[in-house]
Amino acid sequence: MRSIMAFVGVFLLISPVSGHHSDAGLNLDTVVTVEGTVTGFSWRNPHVYFIVETMDEQGSQMEWTVQMASVATVSRMGWTRDSLAVGDRVSVGAYPARGGRPYVKFLSIERQDGITLPTSFDSDTGEVRLAAPEVTASTSTLEGRWMADAATLVNYPGRLDGLTRALLKLNEEGRGAQAAYDENSDENPELSCIGRPTPSMIIYTDLYPLEIEFRGEEIILIRSQFFDEERTVHMDGRGHPGGSARFHEGHSIGWWEGDTLVVDTRNFTDHRSPYQNGIPSGSQKHVVERYTLTEDGTQMVVDFMLEDPEYILEPMTHTRELIYAPQADMSKFNCDLESTRRFLPQGPVP
Repeated sequence: MRSIMAFVGVFLLISPVSGHHSDAGLNLDTVVTVEGTVTGFSWRNPHVYFIVETMDEQGSQMEWTVQMASVATVSRMGWTRDSLAVGDRVSVGAYPARGGRPYVKFLSIERQDGITLPTSFDSDTGEVRLAAPEVTASTSTLEGRWMADAATLVNYPGRLDGLTRALLKLNEEGRGAQAAYDENSDENPELSCIGRPTPSMIIYTDLYPLEIEFRGEEIILIRSQFFDEERTVHMDGRGHPGGSARFHEGHSIGWWEGDTLVVDTRNFTDHRSPYQNGIPSGSQKHVVERYTLTEDGTQMVVDFMLEDPEYILEPMTHTRELIYAPQADMSKFNCDLESTRRFLPQGPVP
C-alpha cells in the first residue's frame, strides 16, 4: 500500500491522553496521516503500540511505530487485544515525533475493511474521548474503588505534568534539576518500570482507579492501578521512623478528624522525576492528604498538600471529587520493560 504522509498545519485544542513520559519529543502542533499495513500489535503497559508498514513512491518500505495509551486507558476507549491484527490496512491520524523519526502518537484510526475502531479524538469537540465513570452505587465508607470524571476537572491543566508545571513554584535547585533532566536516559525512573510516588495515585484517578482497603483498625491500604502502586497507612498512633528509613511511596501515618481520614506521609526515597517533568523530590518531601465521603455516599472529596523545600519554594495544594466506582477494573498494570523504553529514539531495548 502506498504511504501518504499528510501534514496538517493546524493547532488542535486537545489534551492528548498522557503517557508515562512527557510529550516534549512530539510535535503537538501538527497532525500527520500514516497509511499502510499493520505488521505488529503490542498489548502491554505502560503503552499499547502497533507498527504500520508503509511504502514510498520509490518502492522503499518504512515501519512506523504508533504509540497509544496504557492497556487500561485503551480498553476504556473500547479496544481489545483483537482490535488490530497483522495484515490489517489502516489510516492513522497522529502527532509526529520531532526530528523526522518514524514514531507517532495515536489520535484516530480507520480500517480499510470498513470496521470502525474507537478513537481517542473527537473531531467535533476537539477533545479526548474516554468513558467517564458512572454513578451506579453509594457507600457509607471510604473503602472501595474510586475514579474521577475528567470532564469535571475544569480547573485542571493536564495530568501530573500539566498540573505540576502550573502549580509548582521552584527554587534555584529545582529549576536547575529540571533543566538538566533527560527523560531519554536511564535517569528516567519509568524506563526501569519505577512509577511515580504519592500524590500521583490521586492525580491519575481520571485514568486509573484508586482503591482503599481497611485491614482492621490499625492498617489502611491505598492502591493505584497505575504502576501497581500500593502504600500502607499506619493508624495505630505511631510516628514516622528516623530519616534513614526511606521508602518509594513514603511512610504514611493516619488518623480520623471526625469523618475525614487524614494521611501524613514522609520519608520518601529520592526520585528523579515524580512529576513527569524532571523536577525531583527528596528526603524533605512531605504530603498530607484528606479523604471525606460526601453526604449521599456517591463521591469522595480528596485534597492534598505537598511540600519539598529542597526544590519547591512553597507548598502545592489540589482538590478533586472522586466517584464511587465498585465496577472499576483493578487488574494488574504489569509494566513491561520493553514497552516502557520503546519511545526512546534508538528504539526498544532487547
